[in-house]
Amino acid sequence: MFAAVNAMMLDVLAAVARKDYEDRRRRQAEGTAKAKAAGLYKGRPENKTRNAAISSLLRDGRSWRDIMDATGCSRTLLAKIARDRRRQAEADAAMSDAHP
Repeated sequence: MFAAVNAMMLDVLAAVARKDYEDRRRRQAEGTAKAKAAGLYKGRPENKTRNAAISSLLRDGRSWRDIMDATGCSRTLLAKIARDRRRQAEADAAMSDAHP
């Protein structure tokens, strides 16, 4: 009998905690959306110094593992910077082909 009551209490407490968590997340998202609409929320600023160093290391042909170890960046950030460099190179090539 006590086991059933304890299990029910745990289920109720878990449901209350989950609802509280979801309410806090929803209110935070609403606040962020309101700030973005008002032009007050700009997100986390880019670390231009680190990104320039990463781009330089990519240009030098260093391996991704070496770059991540040297700069402390994530693989995702490194992939984003590599993709941006590729796109910029493609755009520069297209511009030079269009304007001889």
